[in-house]
Amino acid sequence: MYQGSVKLKRALISTYDRSGLIEFAQSLQEIGVELVSTGGTARAMRDAGLSVTDVADVTGFPEIMDGRVKTLHPKIHGGLLGVRDNDEHMATLTEHGIDPFELVCVNLYPFEAAISKPDCSLPEAIENIDIGGPTMLRSSAKNHRSIYVVSSPSQYPETIERLRADDGHIDPAYSMRLAIEVYGLTSRYDAAITAYLAAQAGLPS
Repeated sequence: MYQGSVKLKRALISTYDRSGLIEFAQSLQEIGVELVSTGGTARAMRDAGLSVTDVADVTGFPEIMDGRVKTLHPKIHGGLLGVRDNDEHMATLTEHGIDPFELVCVNLYPFEAAISKPDCSLPEAIENIDIGGPTMLRSSAKNHRSIYVVSSPSQYPETIERLRADDGHIDPAYSMRLAIEVYGLTSRYDAAITAYLAAQAGLPS
């Protein structure tokens, strides 16, 4: 076991691409992980017979504005950003009834796929700009010492394999690798948005 490493107890899952999702979530539940999820992702897992807590039940606030606002809440980001060996952070979580997450599984709205369609309008492109997803990914990657941040279905098999081999504990080297992949992903995502909007406005990107 990794000295001082965190054991996975709670996962936050919110995906657009659901390939491999059910098998991944089932594997997490088999090792005793509580699943928290949003909208369609929660429905898909529940339909597969999994026990899932809705994000709205965690935050005490419904998803609003066609899902634009659902995870942007202290009950979510406090659970992502609280530093485990910072006593003040942990006391704050306890004071406000916030439970931490040890795994975040998020993939993003397909912005580049949307704008590649010949008939894609500017409003449609705007609706495919993910806000909550990159925010959760970046928060989790910043706190990667305590969180596995899984940003692609291609990472599911290795993540489960490592969790089973390590009795559910976080491997610091692997968590760092996942965090680095997140920042590469969000950098490319924002660059694509910048280039598209600049082109729409007739500006250099």
